[in-house]
Amino acid sequence: MPTEPLSQKEIEDRLRELPGWSQEGDRIARTYRLGTHFAATALVVHVARIQEELDHHSDLTLGYDTVGLTVNTHDAGGAITEKDFTLAARVEEIAPSHGAR
Repeated sequence: MPTEPLSQKEIEDRLRELPGWSQEGDRIARTYRLGTHFAATALVVHVARIQEELDHHSDLTLGYDTVGLTVNTHDAGGAITEKDFTLAARVEEIAPSHGAR
């Protein structure tokens, strides 16, 4: 059974709970800054582990000291769903342990 897209109001309400995250078209997105390239790489690996656990994957971009995530739900036709916010919240929980800001 496909996941239902969230309404624009639901998206806006959920984004208020996730400082630093924003809506970019049909995705939610965030860029983290880290102290070193190694720390950024470690965050990517940790995010990948969470994505595998949730069976829900974002687009990850690794820069020298940055990590960017954009996510939407392919099962919902590329719309933003609760699955995207679950992933974002999980990443928010672990990002500080990598020194992300």
